[in-house]
Amino acid sequence: MPAAVSSHVPNQRAHAHSPIRVLCVDDHRLMREGIARIVGIQPDMRVVAEASSGEEAVEQFTRHRPDVTLMDLQLPSMSGHDAIRAIRAIDPNARIVVLTMYGGEEDVHRAIEAGVMGYLLKDSVPDALIQVVRDVHAGHRSLPREVEAVLEYRASHPSLTYREFQVLQLLATGKRNKEIAAELGISNDTASAHIKSIFLKFGVHDRTAALAEGIRRGIIHIR
Repeated sequence: MPAAVSSHVPNQRAHAHSPIRVLCVDDHRLMREGIARIVGIQPDMRVVAEASSGEEAVEQFTRHRPDVTLMDLQLPSMSGHDAIRAIRAIDPNARIVVLTMYGGEEDVHRAIEAGVMGYLLKDSVPDALIQVVRDVHAGHRSLPREVEAVLEYRASHPSLTYREFQVLQLLATGKRNKEIAAELGISNDTASAHIKSIFLKFGVHDRTAALAEGIRRGIIHIR
């Protein structure tokens, strides 16, 4: 009986000291390889896979089941947000860290809502990235103070409804009121009312300013 108890202890220790297995997702090869190198030289970490698109991220996650996934938001075809949701559908306990250039309040909110445990901007120092990976692997949510501040700002200001979000997306393509109404199957008056509501919530008076504010908040993106 004592021998049976003793045989179980080494397995626990081996698991405790196994490296953190990381999946790196970014559509820019140099950025992805740079991140993988920073992670790979850590004695307690190992890059098990890389991906350059949302679809590939989901595929590699399914194949390797990494401990932590580093996810960019700006990906071709399937966005980072959609990839996060797809991965979390496969494994609700998946530990994901967003590593992106997008620091707008809507980007942060959608990522947190999708279930990420960490959010870091790409201009952060490497030490911050490594610490976030360790914190998230340990089961802790890790958000820099500036990201927390973005969430606090969003909570204290009126957000767009889903329909207003659609209208703003169409405004960004250059569509006029009549075209927006036709696209969404609503009346011209309703389209105008949504646009006025967007102006009011953003504290602006014209389309150009509304689009600039939408970009700043991370609601729309110009690639």
